[in-house]
Amino acid sequence: MQWWLTLFNNVQQWLFETIVQPVMFHAGLASLLEDGYDATGWLLIGLIQMAVIVLLIGPLERWRPVEPVTDRKGIRTDIIYTLIHRLGVFRLALFFSLEPLFDSFFGMLRVQGMRTFNIDELWPGVTDLPLVSLLIYLVVFDLVDYLIHRGQHRFDWWWSLHSLHHSQRQMTKWSDSRNHLLDDVIRSVIIVLVAQCIGVPPGQFVVIVAITQLSENLHHANARIWFGKLGERLWISPRFHRRHHAISLVEARLGDPHLPAPALPRSIEAARGCNFGVLLPLWDIVFRTANFELRYDPTGVDDQVHPGPDGQLRNYGRGFWSQQWLGLLRLLRRN
Repeated sequence: MQWWLTLFNNVQQWLFETIVQPVMFHAGLASLLEDGYDATGWLLIGLIQMAVIVLLIGPLERWRPVEPVTDRKGIRTDIIYTLIHRLGVFRLALFFSLEPLFDSFFGMLRVQGMRTFNIDELWPGVTDLPLVSLLIYLVVFDLVDYLIHRGQHRFDWWWSLHSLHHSQRQMTKWSDSRNHLLDDVIRSVIIVLVAQCIGVPPGQFVVIVAITQLSENLHHANARIWFGKLGERLWISPRFHRRHHAISLVEARLGDPHLPAPALPRSIEAARGCNFGVLLPLWDIVFRTANFELRYDPTGVDDQVHPGPDGQLRNYGRGFWSQQWLGLLRLLRRN
Protein backbone atom coordinates (compact mmCIF):
# COMPACT_ATOMS: atom_id res chain seq x y z
CA MET A 1 0.00 0.00 0.00
CA GLN A 2 2.80 2.39 0.85
CA TRP A 3 4.38 1.69 -2.54
CA TRP A 4 1.19 2.74 -4.32
CA LEU A 5 0.85 5.87 -2.18
CA THR A 6 4.44 6.85 -2.93
CA LEU A 7 3.89 6.31 -6.64
CA PHE A 8 0.69 8.38 -6.57
CA ASN A 9 2.43 11.24 -4.71
CA ASN A 10 5.32 11.22 -7.15
CA VAL A 11 3.05 11.37 -10.18
CA GLN A 12 0.96 14.11 -8.54
CA GLN A 13 4.11 16.13 -7.87
CA TRP A 14 5.28 15.67 -11.47
CA LEU A 15 1.91 16.74 -12.93
CA PHE A 16 1.80 19.76 -10.66
CA GLU A 17 5.31 20.98 -11.37
CA THR A 18 5.19 20.22 -15.10
CA ILE A 19 1.69 21.37 -16.07
CA VAL A 20 -0.45 22.88 -13.32
CA GLN A 21 2.05 25.19 -11.62
CA PRO A 22 3.24 26.93 -14.82
CA VAL A 23 -0.37 27.49 -15.90
CA MET A 24 -1.25 28.97 -12.50
CA PHE A 25 1.74 31.33 -12.59
CA HIS A 26 0.78 32.43 -16.09
CA ALA A 27 -2.82 33.05 -14.96
CA GLY A 28 -1.75 35.07 -11.91
CA LEU A 29 -2.92 32.46 -9.42
CA ALA A 30 0.34 32.01 -7.54
CA SER A 31 -1.44 32.64 -4.22
CA LEU A 32 -3.49 29.45 -4.80
CA LEU A 33 -0.62 27.05 -5.44
CA GLU A 34 -1.47 24.89 -2.42
CA ASP A 35 -5.04 24.52 -3.64
CA GLY A 36 -3.70 23.82 -7.12
CA TYR A 37 -1.63 20.96 -5.75
CA ASP A 38 -4.72 19.44 -4.14
CA ALA A 39 -6.64 19.91 -7.39
CA THR A 40 -3.86 18.04 -9.21
CA GLY A 41 -4.48 15.08 -6.90
CA TRP A 42 -8.18 15.08 -7.77
CA LEU A 43 -7.30 15.32 -11.47
CA LEU A 44 -4.98 12.32 -11.16
CA ILE A 45 -7.67 10.32 -9.38
CA GLY A 46 -10.11 11.22 -12.14
CA LEU A 47 -7.68 10.00 -14.82
CA ILE A 48 -7.22 6.72 -12.94
CA GLN A 49 -11.00 6.34 -12.67
CA MET A 50 -11.43 6.93 -16.40
CA ALA A 51 -8.87 4.22 -17.09
CA VAL A 52 -10.68 1.77 -14.80
CA ILE A 53 -14.05 2.58 -16.42
CA VAL A 54 -12.71 1.93 -19.92
CA LEU A 55 -10.33 -0.97 -19.26
CA LEU A 56 -12.19 -2.94 -16.57
CA ILE A 57 -15.90 -2.04 -16.55
CA GLY A 58 -16.11 -1.71 -20.35
CA PRO A 59 -15.20 -5.38 -20.98
CA LEU A 60 -17.84 -6.46 -18.44
CA GLU A 61 -20.50 -4.68 -20.49
CA ARG A 62 -19.34 -6.37 -23.68
CA TRP A 63 -19.15 -9.75 -21.92
CA ARG A 64 -22.72 -9.91 -20.59
CA PRO A 65 -24.82 -6.94 -21.77
CA VAL A 66 -28.35 -6.57 -20.45
CA GLU A 67 -29.53 -4.99 -23.70
CA PRO A 68 -28.04 -4.02 -27.08
CA VAL A 69 -26.65 -0.50 -27.44
CA THR A 70 -29.07 1.55 -29.54
CA ASP A 71 -28.71 5.13 -28.24
CA ARG A 72 -25.09 6.11 -28.78
CA LYS A 73 -25.92 9.81 -28.78
CA GLY A 74 -27.37 9.53 -25.27
CA ILE A 75 -24.26 7.67 -24.14
CA ARG A 76 -22.01 10.38 -25.61
CA THR A 77 -23.89 12.95 -23.54
CA ASP A 78 -23.32 10.83 -20.43
CA ILE A 79 -19.60 10.76 -21.24
CA ILE A 80 -19.62 14.58 -21.18
CA TYR A 81 -21.10 14.48 -17.66
CA THR A 82 -18.41 12.00 -16.59
CA LEU A 83 -15.59 14.15 -17.97
CA ILE A 84 -16.97 17.24 -16.22
CA HIS A 85 -17.01 15.46 -12.86
CA ARG A 86 -13.97 13.21 -13.09
CA LEU A 87 -11.55 15.72 -14.59
CA GLY A 88 -12.28 18.38 -12.01
CA VAL A 89 -14.36 20.94 -13.95
CA PHE A 90 -17.30 20.69 -11.54
CA ARG A 91 -15.01 20.64 -8.49
CA LEU A 92 -13.14 23.70 -9.78
CA ALA A 93 -16.42 25.60 -10.19
CA LEU A 94 -17.40 24.70 -6.62
CA PHE A 95 -14.00 25.84 -5.37
CA PHE A 96 -14.34 29.35 -6.77
CA SER A 97 -18.04 29.72 -5.92
CA LEU A 98 -18.66 27.95 -2.60
CA GLU A 99 -15.25 27.36 -0.99
CA PRO A 100 -14.93 30.95 0.35
CA LEU A 101 -18.41 30.66 1.90
CA PHE A 102 -17.50 27.36 3.58
CA ASP A 103 -14.23 28.79 4.91
CA SER A 104 -16.01 31.81 6.38
CA PHE A 105 -18.81 29.72 7.89
CA PHE A 106 -16.60 27.12 9.55
CA GLY A 107 -14.09 29.77 10.60
CA MET A 108 -16.90 31.59 12.41
CA LEU A 109 -17.90 28.36 14.15
CA ARG A 110 -14.33 27.77 15.31
CA VAL A 111 -14.18 31.30 16.73
CA GLN A 112 -17.38 30.56 18.65
CA GLY A 113 -15.68 27.55 20.21
CA MET A 114 -17.43 24.82 18.23
CA ARG A 115 -15.03 21.99 17.50
CA THR A 116 -15.15 19.10 15.04
CA PHE A 117 -16.68 15.89 16.32
CA ASN A 118 -14.20 13.21 15.25
CA ILE A 119 -16.41 10.18 14.99
CA ASP A 120 -13.54 7.69 14.97
CA GLU A 121 -12.52 8.89 18.45
CA LEU A 122 -15.57 7.09 19.83
CA TRP A 123 -13.49 3.93 19.48
CA PRO A 124 -10.32 4.43 21.54
CA GLY A 125 -7.17 3.70 19.56
CA VAL A 126 -8.87 3.46 16.17
CA THR A 127 -7.08 6.59 14.94
CA ASP A 128 -3.90 4.49 15.02
CA LEU A 129 -5.55 2.03 12.61
CA PRO A 130 -6.07 4.00 9.37
CA LEU A 131 -7.88 1.15 7.60
CA VAL A 132 -10.43 0.73 10.41
CA SER A 133 -10.90 4.50 10.58
CA LEU A 134 -11.44 4.59 6.81
CA LEU A 135 -14.10 1.85 7.01
CA ILE A 136 -15.94 3.73 9.76
CA TYR A 137 -16.11 6.92 7.71
CA LEU A 138 -17.04 4.93 4.59
CA VAL A 139 -20.07 3.45 6.36
CA VAL A 140 -21.09 6.85 7.76
CA PHE A 141 -20.90 8.57 4.39
CA ASP A 142 -22.78 5.70 2.78
CA LEU A 143 -25.63 6.27 5.25
CA VAL A 144 -25.59 9.98 4.39
CA ASP A 145 -25.71 9.16 0.67
CA TYR A 146 -28.62 6.76 1.27
CA LEU A 147 -30.59 9.48 3.07
CA ILE A 148 -29.79 12.01 0.35
CA HIS A 149 -31.01 9.54 -2.27
CA ARG A 150 -34.24 8.96 -0.37
CA GLY A 151 -34.75 12.73 -0.27
CA GLN A 152 -34.15 13.03 -4.01
CA HIS A 153 -37.06 10.64 -4.58
CA ARG A 154 -39.29 11.76 -1.72
CA PHE A 155 -39.53 15.53 -2.30
CA ASP A 156 -41.13 16.59 -5.57
CA TRP A 157 -38.90 19.65 -6.04
CA TRP A 158 -35.78 17.51 -5.59
CA TRP A 159 -37.14 14.78 -7.84
CA SER A 160 -37.68 17.37 -10.59
CA LEU A 161 -33.87 17.64 -10.71
CA HIS A 162 -32.92 14.04 -9.90
CA SER A 163 -35.28 12.62 -12.50
CA LEU A 164 -32.73 13.63 -15.14
CA HIS A 165 -30.46 10.89 -13.76
CA HIS A 166 -33.26 8.33 -14.19
CA SER A 167 -34.26 9.51 -17.67
CA GLN A 168 -31.45 7.53 -19.34
CA ARG A 169 -33.17 4.64 -21.10
CA GLN A 170 -29.78 3.25 -22.24
CA MET A 171 -28.03 2.87 -18.89
CA THR A 172 -24.27 2.24 -19.09
CA LYS A 173 -21.06 2.66 -17.09
CA TRP A 174 -21.14 6.37 -18.00
CA SER A 175 -24.61 7.05 -16.56
CA ASP A 176 -23.57 7.65 -12.94
CA SER A 177 -22.61 11.31 -13.46
CA ARG A 178 -25.73 12.14 -15.51
CA ASN A 179 -27.17 14.59 -12.99
CA HIS A 180 -28.52 18.10 -12.98
CA LEU A 181 -25.71 20.41 -11.86
CA LEU A 182 -27.93 22.02 -9.23
CA ASP A 183 -28.69 18.56 -7.83
CA ASP A 184 -24.93 17.90 -7.64
CA VAL A 185 -24.37 21.21 -5.86
CA ILE A 186 -26.99 20.36 -3.21
CA ARG A 187 -25.45 16.95 -2.61
CA SER A 188 -21.92 18.40 -2.46
CA VAL A 189 -22.96 21.00 0.12
CA ILE A 190 -24.47 18.30 2.35
CA ILE A 191 -21.39 16.05 2.01
CA VAL A 192 -18.98 18.91 2.81
CA LEU A 193 -21.00 19.91 5.87
CA VAL A 194 -21.01 16.33 7.15
CA ALA A 195 -17.28 15.91 6.42
CA GLN A 196 -16.46 19.06 8.38
CA CYS A 197 -18.69 18.07 11.29
CA ILE A 198 -17.36 14.52 11.75
CA GLY A 199 -13.73 15.34 11.05
CA VAL A 200 -12.86 12.92 8.24
CA PRO A 201 -9.14 13.25 7.37
CA PRO A 202 -8.62 14.80 3.89
CA GLY A 203 -6.68 11.77 2.62
CA GLN A 204 -9.42 9.37 3.68
CA PHE A 205 -12.09 11.63 2.19
CA VAL A 206 -10.35 11.42 -1.20
CA VAL A 207 -10.27 7.60 -0.99
CA ILE A 208 -13.95 7.44 0.02
CA VAL A 209 -14.97 9.62 -2.93
CA ALA A 210 -12.87 7.55 -5.36
CA ILE A 211 -14.28 4.23 -4.10
CA THR A 212 -17.86 5.54 -4.19
CA GLN A 213 -17.59 6.94 -7.71
CA LEU A 214 -16.00 3.85 -9.23
CA SER A 215 -18.49 1.56 -7.52
CA GLU A 216 -21.34 3.66 -8.90
CA ASN A 217 -19.90 3.39 -12.40
CA LEU A 218 -20.06 -0.39 -12.00
CA HIS A 219 -23.61 -0.21 -10.59
CA HIS A 220 -24.85 1.57 -13.71
CA ALA A 221 -23.07 -0.72 -16.17
CA ASN A 222 -25.05 -2.40 -18.92
CA ALA A 223 -23.97 -5.75 -17.51
CA ARG A 224 -26.01 -8.78 -16.48
CA ILE A 225 -24.10 -9.24 -13.25
CA TRP A 226 -25.12 -10.07 -9.72
CA PHE A 227 -23.04 -11.13 -6.71
CA GLY A 228 -25.01 -14.16 -5.50
CA LYS A 229 -27.40 -14.38 -2.55
CA LEU A 230 -24.72 -13.49 0.00
CA GLY A 231 -22.73 -11.02 -2.07
CA GLU A 232 -25.88 -9.07 -3.00
CA ARG A 233 -26.31 -8.29 0.70
CA LEU A 234 -22.72 -7.15 1.17
CA TRP A 235 -22.14 -4.82 -1.79
CA ILE A 236 -24.45 -3.28 -4.38
CA SER A 237 -24.34 -4.99 -7.77
CA PRO A 238 -25.41 -3.80 -11.24
CA ARG A 239 -28.49 -6.02 -10.88
CA PHE A 240 -29.42 -4.46 -7.52
CA HIS A 241 -29.11 -0.89 -8.76
CA ARG A 242 -30.79 -1.53 -12.11
CA ARG A 243 -33.86 -2.59 -10.13
CA HIS A 244 -33.86 0.93 -8.67
CA HIS A 245 -33.81 2.44 -12.19
CA ALA A 246 -36.53 0.15 -13.56
CA ILE A 247 -39.66 1.74 -14.96
CA SER A 248 -42.37 0.91 -12.43
CA LEU A 249 -45.09 0.66 -15.09
CA VAL A 250 -43.29 -2.36 -16.52
CA GLU A 251 -44.48 -4.42 -13.58
CA ALA A 252 -48.12 -3.49 -14.23
CA ARG A 253 -47.83 -4.53 -17.87
CA LEU A 254 -45.90 -7.78 -17.51
CA GLY A 255 -49.03 -9.86 -17.05
CA ASP A 256 -51.21 -8.25 -19.73
CA PRO A 257 -49.93 -5.46 -21.98
CA HIS A 258 -53.52 -4.48 -22.79
CA LEU A 259 -54.30 -3.53 -19.19
CA PRO A 260 -54.72 0.23 -18.68
CA ALA A 261 -51.64 1.84 -17.16
CA PRO A 262 -52.08 3.06 -13.57
CA ALA A 263 -52.17 6.77 -12.82
CA LEU A 264 -48.75 8.30 -12.13
CA PRO A 265 -48.04 8.70 -8.41
CA ARG A 266 -47.51 12.09 -6.78
CA SER A 267 -43.90 11.23 -6.02
CA ILE A 268 -41.74 8.65 -7.70
CA GLU A 269 -40.94 6.98 -4.35
CA ALA A 270 -44.52 5.76 -4.18
CA ALA A 271 -44.04 3.84 -7.41
CA ARG A 272 -40.44 2.72 -7.10
CA GLY A 273 -39.35 2.77 -3.47
CA CYS A 274 -36.49 0.30 -3.51
CA ASN A 275 -32.70 -0.04 -3.63
CA PHE A 276 -31.63 3.50 -2.75
CA GLY A 277 -28.23 2.39 -1.43
CA VAL A 278 -25.03 3.77 -2.94
CA LEU A 279 -22.41 1.23 -1.78
CA LEU A 280 -23.90 -1.05 0.87
CA PRO A 281 -27.30 -2.81 0.70
CA LEU A 282 -27.19 -2.60 4.50
CA TRP A 283 -29.28 0.58 4.68
CA ASP A 284 -31.92 -0.74 2.28
CA ILE A 285 -32.16 -3.83 4.47
CA VAL A 286 -32.36 -1.78 7.69
CA PHE A 287 -34.98 0.62 6.32
CA ARG A 288 -36.84 -2.13 4.40
CA THR A 289 -36.37 -0.68 0.93
CA ALA A 290 -34.32 -3.59 -0.46
CA ASN A 291 -35.53 -5.62 -3.45
CA PHE A 292 -33.39 -8.66 -4.26
CA GLU A 293 -35.44 -9.99 -7.20
CA LEU A 294 -33.14 -11.39 -9.87
CA ARG A 295 -34.47 -9.45 -12.87
CA TYR A 296 -33.27 -6.87 -15.38
CA ASP A 297 -36.09 -4.53 -16.40
CA PRO A 298 -35.99 -1.59 -18.85
CA THR A 299 -34.86 1.66 -17.24
CA GLY A 300 -36.19 5.19 -17.36
CA VAL A 301 -38.95 7.34 -15.88
CA ASP A 302 -42.65 6.45 -16.03
CA ASP A 303 -43.67 9.62 -17.85
CA GLN A 304 -41.29 8.75 -20.69
CA VAL A 305 -43.52 5.81 -21.65
CA HIS A 306 -46.95 6.88 -20.32
CA PRO A 307 -48.46 10.24 -21.38
CA GLY A 308 -49.35 12.73 -18.68
CA PRO A 309 -52.68 14.58 -18.25
CA ASP A 310 -51.90 16.66 -21.34
CA GLY A 311 -51.50 13.50 -23.40
CA GLN A 312 -47.80 14.16 -23.95
CA LEU A 313 -44.68 12.24 -22.95
CA ARG A 314 -42.24 14.28 -20.88
CA ASN A 315 -39.18 15.57 -22.67
CA TYR A 316 -35.95 15.33 -20.66
CA GLY A 317 -33.71 16.59 -23.45
CA ARG A 318 -31.03 14.96 -25.56
CA GLY A 319 -27.98 17.18 -25.17
CA PHE A 320 -26.22 18.45 -22.05
CA TRP A 321 -27.56 22.02 -22.12
CA SER A 322 -31.12 21.06 -23.05
CA GLN A 323 -31.18 18.57 -20.16
CA GLN A 324 -29.98 21.22 -17.72
CA TRP A 325 -32.49 23.80 -18.99
CA LEU A 326 -35.46 21.41 -18.92
CA GLY A 327 -34.49 20.42 -15.36
CA LEU A 328 -34.80 24.04 -14.26
CA LEU A 329 -38.18 24.28 -16.00
CA ARG A 330 -39.37 21.16 -14.14
CA LEU A 331 -38.20 22.72 -10.88
CA LEU A 332 -40.27 25.83 -11.70
CA ARG A 333 -43.14 23.57 -12.82
CA ARG A 334 -42.91 24.94 -16.38
CA ASN A 335 -42.21 21.54 -18.00
